[in-house]
Amino acid sequence: AVKEQEGKENPPPIDDAILVERGWAVRDSDGRFALGIRALRLGSSSADLPIVTAFRTVAAEFLTRHDETIALAVLDGGESLFIALEETSQPVRLVTHVGSKTPAFASASGRVVLASFPPAAVAARFGGQVLVTPTGRRLNGVPELQGILVEVRERGYAENWGETAEGLYAVSAPVVNGEEVTIAALTTYEAIEVPIMST
Repeated sequence: AVKEQEGKENPPPIDDAILVERGWAVRDSDGRFALGIRALRLGSSSADLPIVTAFRTVAAEFLTRHDETIALAVLDGGESLFIALEETSQPVRLVTHVGSKTPAFASASGRVVLASFPPAAVAARFGGQVLVTPTGRRLNGVPELQGILVEVRERGYAENWGETAEGLYAVSAPVVNGEEVTIAALTTYEAIEVPIMST
């Protein structure tokens, strides 16, 4: 077996940044790694993940108090991915499902996770892209996105007024692990009135 290995080349090293970017790992401020959401999903369905189990408890209490839709989302590349969702009983509400995605730069959930990234990582991820939200608002490139993320860091949460869906307000708070790494976003949604323009 040793002789068989002698003639083989070692595989190239895996770039740590790629593992983090693709969700296989998360890295804390001290440079230590933990499993990311994609790695965790290999071992169980998303409904069985510990973070989703914890979400169910929080969501039940939230719905009892506020009766507004609440969701758990993680960063999946350049998108925010819903991995758990509990809906309001109100007739006017967000229509979505587990597995749906929104652009991370546009959504409250994506912005609150991106705010935990160093500015250079955000620039590397979105530089050179045209940043247009699902409702058609065009950001002034990475500089405007960085400005939004500065505000998110200062406030500790992210807001979104009709940028991922017309007439929808969203607010997101970060979900952090024991190493204080943001691993997900807890987001609630509320229908807002859209002003009717007279012609």
